[in-house]
Amino acid sequence: MGRGTPGPLESGATAPAVSLVDAAGVRRPLDGLLAAGPVLLAFFKVSCPICQLTLPFLGRLAGGRLQVVPVSQDSPAATRRFAQEFGLTIAALYDREEDGYPASNAFGITSVPSLFLVEPDRRITWDMVG
Repeated sequence: MGRGTPGPLESGATAPAVSLVDAAGVRRPLDGLLAAGPVLLAFFKVSCPICQLTLPFLGRLAGGRLQVVPVSQDSPAATRRFAQEFGLTIAALYDREEDGYPASNAFGITSVPSLFLVEPDRRITWDMVG
């Protein structure tokens, strides 16, 4: 992105060792998720029209060897309403505003949806931003 402004991480980069929070407030480290295989992190906001189309579709891809992990930048209540309204069937984890969006910042998120396929060695092998 010019002038020294960092942009989103790209394929080939190493994913940061972040933690996300589940609906109960329990921290879920990325390394713990990766122990079960590759993870597709899908950062989103409930107000994003493209996210409203993308997240339910990604939910249908979940299962098997690929873990699809929606990462909400909104409150659990707003995310539950989003899930009900748009048919999201997989549980979201949270990158909370009150924590300063640490995972979004570590991944260099500039717009949503932002998707990162992270391999068990934390290597990003595919990315899509906005």
